[in-house]
Amino acid sequence: MKERLAGFVLMCAIVPMAVAGYLLIVVVGFFGKVERGRQGVRAMDHFVNATLFNGYAWESLSSHAWRERDKGWAKVVIRVTGWFHQDHCRKANKREQPVVDLVLKKGLEKQTVGKKRPQPVPPGPGSAAQPAARGHAADSTEQARQGDA
Repeated sequence: MKERLAGFVLMCAIVPMAVAGYLLIVVVGFFGKVERGRQGVRAMDHFVNATLFNGYAWESLSSHAWRERDKGWAKVVIRVTGWFHQDHCRKANKREQPVVDLVLKKGLEKQTVGKKRPQPVPPGPGSAAQPAARGHAADSTEQARQGDA
């Protein structure tokens, strides 16, 4: 529930900014620096991929289409982008797949807001009670304070 509430609050703030950003991309595309417009289009590409095509937020629609190239929607994307840039989706996937693999390997796609931390398992009978090492900076600071006392 906490994650849904946080998502709702963020979307209430982000959607109006996304609309303003889209309008700014149009203006910048005609009158501004190409680099700025390109970054805006890239961000919009990732947004569309994640929301409309159920892809990863860190991957472009082109790369996602190449991974899913046997599906109908992906075939259309590959064909249309091929009119402008030959093998665009294959090249995008070759460039972005290492990022996708790294994010999945590190588990960065998993829930972060509202996630409960696993509770340490209490020591069993007859075993020496030792503090659970959780690997947090706050724990090592607390242990250092206890050592000073």
